[in-house]
Amino acid sequence: MKKLTLLVLLCVSYLIPTMTNAQEVTYVEDPSQGYLFNRMRDNWFIQADGGVGLMMSSYDKHEKFGHRLGAKADLFIGKWFSPLLGLRGGFDFEQIKGATWTGNYAALGYRNWPRQLDGGAFVPQHFNNFGLVGDVMFNVSNWLCGYKPYRFYNAILYVGMAVNWVYARDGARPVSDGKWKYGANDDPKHSRNYSMQIGLLNSFAITKKLDFNVDLRFDLMQEHIDGAGMGYRTWNEYPGILLGLTYKLGKSEWNAPVTAVCPPYKYTDAEGDALVANLNDANRKIADLENQLRKCLEKAPAPNADPAAGEAPLATVYFPINRTEVLGVQRNVIEAVAEVMKNENRNYMLTGWADNYTGNDQINVRLRKGRVATVKSELVKKGVADSRLETQINNGELTNYGPKAASLDRAVTIHRK
Repeated sequence: MKKLTLLVLLCVSYLIPTMTNAQEVTYVEDPSQGYLFNRMRDNWFIQADGGVGLMMSSYDKHEKFGHRLGAKADLFIGKWFSPLLGLRGGFDFEQIKGATWTGNYAALGYRNWPRQLDGGAFVPQHFNNFGLVGDVMFNVSNWLCGYKPYRFYNAILYVGMAVNWVYARDGARPVSDGKWKYGANDDPKHSRNYSMQIGLLNSFAITKKLDFNVDLRFDLMQEHIDGAGMGYRTWNEYPGILLGLTYKLGKSEWNAPVTAVCPPYKYTDAEGDALVANLNDANRKIADLENQLRKCLEKAPAPNADPAAGEAPLATVYFPINRTEVLGVQRNVIEAVAEVMKNENRNYMLTGWADNYTGNDQINVRLRKGRVATVKSELVKKGVADSRLETQINNGELTNYGPKAASLDRAVTIHRK
């Protein structure tokens, strides 16, 4: 029984650390492999913004700064095709204010303008552009810092082009009374212009669906009004700043491919070899214990085993401290043992014991002799022949379990001979 228990404990001691250290494979998204394309209906947005722009054509320096600020507005619809790349297109409005040369017959309303500049050499002008615009957008934040859904701030660079149609007041009458109409005064062939634009869209998340935008834009505008066909430059700068909102439609986040993550190998070659050696040693010990257990189970008990060889006693009769008479349940033990002895053709050795933790040697010798004599007398009374019973005493320890188990040493053991 002890060997079987040892075998079980040994197996458990080797299995528990193995089960404890085992790590399962996990599955996570791996952004290093890129991101999956969403459905076509996802990642759309609507964007509206408005602000001011400053015209910087050849003659605008002759006009006051405040009179050169014009309104700008856009309405876009767009789509992100990846966390980095998107497109948008829509409508734009630009209010162009500045100054032009008095001799520029293409100027808007110069002849009847009530206010003259620099002694009449220049006059103010004002016209409006309405057009179509398209941009390619690149998310710099996702490129530099990695994609993060619902990041509070995103820096988005864009570049695009626009085509605009010019609307101005009729210059044939005083400008303040003139009606807005399509085309520039005296120059109907130059009533449409083109522009290129580049900008930085600073996007701040308000909710998962709504962003607030600060758009820093720079336009390079084809200017047909300031001296078209007269040898002057026809591309003019038009920087501006706009504030607006972006509303996201459908799914707006992106998913990466899912990959398996295996637990890291945490042993060196030397440690691995040591583990293998320990495992082989444990397997040998287990095999040896299994072999011993099998032999024990196959071995039949010897009918005439020698008591000195360590055979278990037929019975043990226990006594209270400092007593030699058989008391209580021990009488039942004597009666049962006597019945067995009468049915066996065997001789028996009765050994008297006393604990060595209490009393002195003289008292303990008396107790050993008295106890073994009492048990023999009781067995004879029950019908066991006196000639079949031998007695002796043993001055050692019966169990040797210590003072707390001393009551197990106050006994008489009965062995078959």
